[in-house]
Amino acid sequence: MESEQLYNRGHCRNSYNSITSASSDEELLDGAGAVMDFHTTEDDNLLDGDAASPASNYVMSNGGGVASSTTHLLDFLEEPIPGVGTYDDFHTIDWVREKCKDRERHRKINSKKKESAWEFSKAMYDAWSGWLVVTLTGLASGALAGLIDIAADWLNDLKEGVCLSAMWFNHEQCCWTSNETTFEERDKCPQWKSWAELILGQAEGPGSYIMNYFMYIYWALSFAFLAVCLVKVFAPYACGSGIPEIKTILSGFIIRGYLGKWTLMIKTITLVLAVASGLSLGKEGPLVHVACCCGNIFSYLFPKYSKNEAKKREVLSAASAAGVSVAFGAPIGGVLFSLEEVSYYFPLKTLWRSFFAALVAAFVLRSINPFGNSRLVLFYVEYHTPWYLFELIPFILLGVFGGLWGAFFIKANIAWCRRRKSTRFGKYPVLEVILVATVTAVVAFPNPYTRQNTSELIKELFTDCGPLESSQLCQYRSQMNGSRAFSDTPNRPAGPGVYSAMWQLCLALIFKIIMTIFTFGLKVPAGLFIPSMAIGAIAGRIVGIAVEQLAYYHHDWFLFREWCEVGADCITPGLYAMVGAAACLGGVTRMTVSLVVIVFELTGGLEYIVPLMAAVMTSKWVGDAFGREGIYEAHIRLNGYPFLDAKEEFTHTTLARDVMRPRQSDPPLAVLTQDDLTVEDLQAVIGDTSFNGFPVIVSKESQRLVGFALRRDITIAIENARRKQEGIMLNSRVYFTQHAPTLPADSPRPLKLRSILDMSPFTVTDHTPMEIVVDIFRKMGLRQCLVTHNGIVLGIITKKNILEHLEELKEHTEPLATPWYYHKKRHPASHGPNGRQGSRVHHVQLIPSFMDRRTGRTPSFLDRGAGRRGGEESDEEEEVVHLLDGSNL
Repeated sequence: MESEQLYNRGHCRNSYNSITSASSDEELLDGAGAVMDFHTTEDDNLLDGDAASPASNYVMSNGGGVASSTTHLLDFLEEPIPGVGTYDDFHTIDWVREKCKDRERHRKINSKKKESAWEFSKAMYDAWSGWLVVTLTGLASGALAGLIDIAADWLNDLKEGVCLSAMWFNHEQCCWTSNETTFEERDKCPQWKSWAELILGQAEGPGSYIMNYFMYIYWALSFAFLAVCLVKVFAPYACGSGIPEIKTILSGFIIRGYLGKWTLMIKTITLVLAVASGLSLGKEGPLVHVACCCGNIFSYLFPKYSKNEAKKREVLSAASAAGVSVAFGAPIGGVLFSLEEVSYYFPLKTLWRSFFAALVAAFVLRSINPFGNSRLVLFYVEYHTPWYLFELIPFILLGVFGGLWGAFFIKANIAWCRRRKSTRFGKYPVLEVILVATVTAVVAFPNPYTRQNTSELIKELFTDCGPLESSQLCQYRSQMNGSRAFSDTPNRPAGPGVYSAMWQLCLALIFKIIMTIFTFGLKVPAGLFIPSMAIGAIAGRIVGIAVEQLAYYHHDWFLFREWCEVGADCITPGLYAMVGAAACLGGVTRMTVSLVVIVFELTGGLEYIVPLMAAVMTSKWVGDAFGREGIYEAHIRLNGYPFLDAKEEFTHTTLARDVMRPRQSDPPLAVLTQDDLTVEDLQAVIGDTSFNGFPVIVSKESQRLVGFALRRDITIAIENARRKQEGIMLNSRVYFTQHAPTLPADSPRPLKLRSILDMSPFTVTDHTPMEIVVDIFRKMGLRQCLVTHNGIVLGIITKKNILEHLEELKEHTEPLATPWYYHKKRHPASHGPNGRQGSRVHHVQLIPSFMDRRTGRTPSFLDRGAGRRGGEESDEEEEVVHLLDGSNL
C-alpha cells in the first residue's frame, strides 16, 4: 500500500502501512559508525576508533568525536540549497537536525545584531516572534470558539422552532425581553414559535407533537448530511476529534494539509453543524484541532517557525493549550492538558507561551460572552456545601464505574472502527452518518434529557436544587403538607417528578452509551469530552439522588448518624454528577492531573479536589487493569501512525541485533563512498534502490563512516547544481569531503555535496538492550539508529522497526526468554573467548554499482579478511556475528 493512502479524499482514516512503501521511513536506511575526528583533511589520518570498550554494553555516538561546543551536526553552505532539509508528506522529522538548524540560525543572528540598528531590530523581532505568534493564535482561537458556541446554540434551537422577533436569537435570547414568561414555564413566550405553531397553528395535541417530531428529525438529518458532504468534498482531514493526529504531528510526523486553512474553515463550519444535528458528540476535542490550525497558519508569518519543523511544534503545543482553555474555560487545565496528553517536546519556554496563549484565548472568549452568563462555559457551577468523609465510598464507586465504562468504550469503539475499515460499510461514510443521525434523532426526541443539547444536559445535572430551579430533578415533596414545594433543607423526600426523572435518566444513560460508541469515528467533527462527561454526570446524579434519599430515610445509620441529622445540609447530588463526569472522562482518556484541574476550574472551589482526585485515580487504575491505552492512543495504533508512547513500559530483554534490519533475507544496506562516485553512479543508486538515505564511507578499502545523506537531499542538490552550475555532466565526480579529490585535467567539473551530509548519525552496538534503544528514540526523537559491532555496520533500526517489535511483544503474555548470548561472557569480536586479540576484519556490503563490471562479482577487498583468520577461526565460534552479506564474523 502506498503511503499516500493514509488519507484518501473520501475516507478520513485509512490504515497507514508504509513498511513496504518506497517512500516510508522504514526504508530510510542510514549509516553511522565509530567516533572519528574530522579536524584533519587527510582521509588516511582519520581515527579508526572501531574498537569498543570491553566493559561497555552499548555505545551511542552523538558527534564526530569533537569535544568543542561549536561542533555542527551539518556543514552549512553560505548559500543553502533550496529544498534541502525539508520533508516529504507522511515522513518523520529529524529532531536533532532541526534543533541544530535553529541553534545555527540563533548564532548567526546574535553575531550580526551589533553591526547595525537594522540587524538589532531583526534580532529583537526574532526574539519576540514566539510571543507574537502565540498571541495571534490565542486571539483567533478565542474568536472562533465564541463563534462556534453562538452558531451551535442557534442551530440547535432551530430544530424546535424560531424566534419571530429576531431570527438570529436562540430560544433563551428570544424570551429575555418578554414580560409574559412564568416561573413554571420560563422558556415559553409569544415571540418564540415552535414549528407546529407555525405550520399547523396549534401548540398542543398529537398533531403538534408529530409535526415537531418530524421537523426535529428533518433538521437533524439536514445538518448531519451537510456536515459530512462538506468534509468529504472539501477537507477530509476535518473529520474526527483531531487529537490523535495532533499527538502524532507533535511527535514529529508530517501530515500535509491537516492543519491547513481549508481544514480550519471546513472544520469550523461542520463542527457547528455536527453539534446542532444532535449526534452524541462534542465540540471540545475538535476545538483543539481548530486552535492548532490557527497556530500552524500564523507560524508561516515568522521564518523562525515556518522553516523549522521542531520550532513549529512548540507553537502547536501552545495552540493545543489555547484550544482546551476555550473549550472548558480552564486556562491552567489547558496548559496541563498540553503537557500531559498531547505534547512530545515541551521545553520551559513553551510552558510560558502555552500559558500566555491560553490566557489570551480565555480573555477573548470572555469578552464575547457567548452564553450570556459571564462565564466561559455553559455548565459552570458553584457549590457551597461541604462534602463528608463517608461520601468517599460513592465517589470511589463512581470512579470504578468510570474505569469500567472507559475500558468498555475503548474496546467496543476500536472494534467497530476496525470493522468499518475492513468491510464495505466503511466505503460509504455519508450513508453511515445519515443512518446514525436518523437513529439518534428518532430515539432522542421522546426523552427530554436526550433531546436537549448535551452541554445543557450537563448543566442541568451539575446544578444543585434551589428555590429558582424548576427542573424535574428538583421536584421534592415538602415535609409540611406533602405538596410540591422547596424548603431550605436539601435532604427531603423525592416527589413523583424526581422518580420520573430517574427513569428517564436511566434510559438516557443507556442511549448515550450505545450511540457514543457508534458516533466517535464518523466522518464528521466529533469530540469525546462532552459525551463522556454526560454519561458520567447522568450516573453521578442517579447515585447522588439515591444517596440523598438513603440518608433521609435512614439517617440513624452509622454512616449518616454523625453528619446527616434530620434537617442537616448533607448530600449534594450535583456534586456527584460532577465527580461522575470527571471519572468517566478520565476512564476514556486516562488523564489525571489536567482533568482534575479542568473540573476544578469549572467549579471554582478548592474544597472538592480530594473527591475529584479519588474518583479520577480510581477510574484510571480500573481502566489500566483492562489495558493501559487511552482512546487516543488506541486510535493512533489503529490508524498505524508512527507514534512512540512515552507511557508504555518496555520490560523485555531483547537486544538491538534482534530488531535491526536488514535481515539475512533482506536486501543489503547500500552505502556510498565519499569521493569515488560519479553523478551517473549516484543516479543509478537512487533509481535502483528505494532507500531514503545512504551512509557515506571513506573508501572501498576503508569502510569507516563519514556521514549520512538523505535521498531527497541528494536529488534536490543534483537538480539545483545542473540549473546553476555549468559543466556538471553524468561523469562528473561527486565528493562529500571538504576538498575536491585530485582529478585528471580533462575531467568535467566535480560536484561537491558536503553541505547535505549529516556527519553525526546515531549508533548503538548490537548488544545494546532494546530498552535503552527505545528510550533513546523517545527522548531524542530519532528517525533511525545504526547498529554496529566494533565499528562494523551490521544494520539499522528505524522507528517502524521499534513499533513492529512492540506490537509483536504485546502478543506475548510473558516477557520473551533471555537470548542465549545475553548471559555468556563476551569479549570484543576482535578477541577470542580466551581474551586473546585476533586479526581485525572490515566487511561492509557495498551497493551494486561497486561490483566488478566484467565479472559481476563483489571486489576481492570485501573478502580480504576471510583468509587472514587462519587457525583462530575455531576460537570465534562462540561469538557469531552475521554481516551484511550473510557471512559470519
